[in-house]
Amino acid sequence: MDLYDSLNPQQCEAVRHFEGPLLILAGAGSGKTRVLTHRIARLIEEKGVNPWNILAITFTNKAAGEMRERVEQMLGSVGSVWVSTFHSTCVRILRRYIDLIGYGTNFTIYDGDDQKTVIKEVCKHLQIDTKIFRERGFLNAISAAKDELVGPEEYAQKVEGDLRLQKTAQVYREYQARLKSSNALDFDDLICKTVELFQRVPEVLESYQERFRFILVDEYQDTNMAQFRLVSLLASKYRNLCVVGDDDQSIYKFRGANIGNILNFEEDFPDAKVIRLEQNYRSTQSILDTANEVIRHNEGRKSKTLWTANPDGEKVKFRQFMNGFEEAEYVAETIAGKMRGGEWKYGDCAVLYRTNAQSRLFEEKFLLANIPYKIVGGVNFYARKEIKDVLAYLKTIANAEDDLAVRRIINVPKRGIGAASIGHVQEYAIARGIGFFEALKNADKIPGVGRTGLKMRGFVDLIRTFRSKAEFFTVKELIEDVLNVTGYVKELEAEGTEEADERIANIDELLNKAASFDEEFGGEEESGEQSGRSLLDRFLEEVALVADIDDFVENPDHVVLMTLHSAKGLEFPVVFLVGMEDGLFPSYLSISSEDPMDLEEERRLCYVGITRAKRELTLTCARQRMVRGDVHYNRVSRFVEDIPDEMLVKQESAPEPRQAERPARAQNQTAYQQARDAFRAKVFVPQQFQVKKARTLDYGVDDRVRHVKFGDGIVKDIVEGGRDYEVTVEFDRVGQKKMFASFAKLEKI
Repeated sequence: MDLYDSLNPQQCEAVRHFEGPLLILAGAGSGKTRVLTHRIARLIEEKGVNPWNILAITFTNKAAGEMRERVEQMLGSVGSVWVSTFHSTCVRILRRYIDLIGYGTNFTIYDGDDQKTVIKEVCKHLQIDTKIFRERGFLNAISAAKDELVGPEEYAQKVEGDLRLQKTAQVYREYQARLKSSNALDFDDLICKTVELFQRVPEVLESYQERFRFILVDEYQDTNMAQFRLVSLLASKYRNLCVVGDDDQSIYKFRGANIGNILNFEEDFPDAKVIRLEQNYRSTQSILDTANEVIRHNEGRKSKTLWTANPDGEKVKFRQFMNGFEEAEYVAETIAGKMRGGEWKYGDCAVLYRTNAQSRLFEEKFLLANIPYKIVGGVNFYARKEIKDVLAYLKTIANAEDDLAVRRIINVPKRGIGAASIGHVQEYAIARGIGFFEALKNADKIPGVGRTGLKMRGFVDLIRTFRSKAEFFTVKELIEDVLNVTGYVKELEAEGTEEADERIANIDELLNKAASFDEEFGGEEESGEQSGRSLLDRFLEEVALVADIDDFVENPDHVVLMTLHSAKGLEFPVVFLVGMEDGLFPSYLSISSEDPMDLEEERRLCYVGITRAKRELTLTCARQRMVRGDVHYNRVSRFVEDIPDEMLVKQESAPEPRQAERPARAQNQTAYQQARDAFRAKVFVPQQFQVKKARTLDYGVDDRVRHVKFGDGIVKDIVEGGRDYEVTVEFDRVGQKKMFASFAKLEKI
């Protein structure tokens, strides 16, 4: 097979580049995975590079699996090529060498729920009022510090003099100490501790530099400082670093992503070759023209213009509605009508929105229209209570130093072990500097525990029994043994509720997962970094590293509802991009931010949403929308206004029902529905909502004004827009509100 038959000239150039740093700026839908896989194949087949000298890093297991599958289709088995996520790569390295920096190689990986639990315990221990200092705020600050490779001690030094941040430093220090005592790492630690290992033990770094002479990194625009440092260390010897990304799709600043990593690549590697992939294979030219018009308004970017050999296709549609109900109704009716006409399948369609809260109206309308749908980004399977309970048993069997797992299951199912007794054991463990499970071994001697100590000793014996079986059992057999001995499923069956049945079904699905895992890896001995590890350890590691997007499976039988952030990396024939209003998308926070980069990130998010569409794209918005119980009147999103009118098919509002239909419909409606229709017919006439911008306002900043609903307040800010003035008022009774002058009708007092 000729490696270059399916590649365009720019893709060929990227694949043929051999040694030295390479930056591939890959626009949306430009075939970057094809380039990466062909590049790996060429290194092995034409350049004679050993497969084990290649490291390919992605952000999701799904992307890693797809890349490995494509390479194997071209070359056959390439088992010794490392194709994995950042976190999986680091776990493999740490499992072998983390003992050199003071951790056990059987460490546990804490997920988000585990982190919250630890933070709660830390705040309680430090007597911090969580009504004043939010737990989520502490977690965000700690994660941000780790993204910048700032440890607890350095963080404390940086925030000297700031009483609030000193409190965060105190929590950070205690949080990290508790993770260490439990021989546990959170997701940020996986990167940080690998960097720390490389910096503290140069011999380990050198061995991996020799191992990975060619490094490829996908989605480079999403890397943070810690990931950049990790890659830089690995590539510093041979400098054969190929990074692929699109600065126009950098949308994860809130997770620590640093767009500067891709924008400044040529400064970090002055001899880097830069190749732009601008030919799109996904969308019609009409959709790409729309995307190009939106993104060109960003200043912090490397110029690219997407084009395609695909047909021009239908123009992008824009619909403005009176409210969110009409918007959702239009989307539901459009999908239902196209299905009846045989033009679409449910699986063709995706509804994308800025925030999860926007899904409710669409869910309601889809239910009424009998449209099957699936929300992506709900509760992760492995975050469900019953699954976390079973996994906590497995974690305790594998690593009894994991205090969090032990405490979770010590009274699950109920064994008559109360919270007070658990508290006494915890205090005993902290006072002696030992783990919770270790303290349980002496529970009958701990003051205040009393007879409960015997039950705790029974729990210790139970775990020891499971541990003795783990060496001989498959993972599925071990889970079944835990469920049978503890009576976990019997307790659920005794409840006899729908919720209990659903939990049992989830446990059955976990058993299916375990059976598949046993079948794939049960007879396989691991080598290298993974040698000597049990099947149970490997199973726990795999489920810990599953990301939300890895669970997404295309299904022709339902419409997908998801946030724009969740949609990245996916594509759909038909996309509805809803809620296109200033204040919602872009958000008020980004509009009012002093940092212009916040608004640019929102624009990149819009660009991502537009480029998910393959054939048809519809943008929708509402003149008014209920937010936190209040009606907000919003202007059309500035991102829509970025698009020239000639590129859009516009319709101001959903068409009114034909007059002949009204009496027939009213007979089957409730009194409320009839009143609602009458209200709309009399008042919600589009011409009556045309905004007429005043030439001047009779009030200014710092003036006292009165609002008919919110009362008296002080004007804090006035921003003049093309169609109206946006006024920010600090009201005496209800706090700060933003509104448009034409609707607010404020009176100076």
